[in-house]
Amino acid sequence: MANHQKYVLIVEDEKPLAHALELKLQRAGCTTEVARNGQECLDAIEAQEFDVVLLDLMMPVMDGFQVLEKIQQKPDNKPAVFILSNLSQAEDEQRVLAMGAKKYFVKSDTPLSVIIDEVMKLA
Repeated sequence: MANHQKYVLIVEDEKPLAHALELKLQRAGCTTEVARNGQECLDAIEAQEFDVVLLDLMMPVMDGFQVLEKIQQKPDNKPAVFILSNLSQAEDEQRVLAMGAKKYFVKSDTPLSVIIDEVMKLA
């Protein structure tokens, strides 16, 4: 079933970035949903199964670390989590990867196309 359409949740409070990711992912054939903060993200994951969550670390209401922890507590159907961060701090990267995130992207250093490619590579 490698060909099924990917369902991607974009968790990002920066509207222009969320919108750009959404457009590019849709163009690549994904179905997308956007959450503006950590709580919206968790609500969306309860309501729907996602293949990938693009998760911003610094957000209002609940930050990405807390959200990642909650996602990892799910008993099954865990989405792959890719972290988007403004900070290129090695300790943050190690921490989220240890917590189960698949990738860590620094927003300023990563072209959107790279993020899209990584999403599309997931089986």
